[in-house]
Amino acid sequence: MGRRFTQAAAGAQGAEAALPGPCAHDVQWAGERRSAIGVAFLLFTALFTADAGFGSLDVTRGVLWTGLAGLIFVILLPPRVSVRPGLLSARGLLMTNTVRTDVLASVHWSDGVAQRMILRDTDGSQVEIDPTVLVRNPAMWRLLDTDTRSSLRHGTLVHGATALRQLAQRIDRETAHTVFKVSGLY
Repeated sequence: MGRRFTQAAAGAQGAEAALPGPCAHDVQWAGERRSAIGVAFLLFTALFTADAGFGSLDVTRGVLWTGLAGLIFVILLPPRVSVRPGLLSARGLLMTNTVRTDVLASVHWSDGVAQRMILRDTDGSQVEIDPTVLVRNPAMWRLLDTDTRSSLRHGTLVHGATALRQLAQRIDRETAHTVFKVSGLY
């Protein structure tokens, strides 16, 4: 096993070992990882086969196609998000970003095509996640919601109550839609 590089505040890493309780992971991450592998492999196979079919395949082009497929995999692989009482972690290919959710300082949406939620704690640690991870994982949302309410009570969450309220409304809407769909009312 290799070493994992982490980027978190000193307090967040020590707290991770000290906090007992349930840990919720993204249940669809494995499927997204398989999709990223599949797309990268299909791209590599298509480029390699087309180049070999045209008779222009050589070592340089083979390395180029391998590198391109690897780059596509790295771009498509989502971070693995996990939540436990007091912590939210997003583990990427090389780094793990951890934020203390019981002492959040700010929560806001990022601008851009892909909407991201940025959480920052009082220690200065920051995690950027896709909000759909929380929408499709109710256990993760419950743990995060409990901790954000704690941050609001303690007064550490200065900016972000609106962003959290928007996310809660979105999750409630999706949950109601799912209940109606499963019960046959929709």
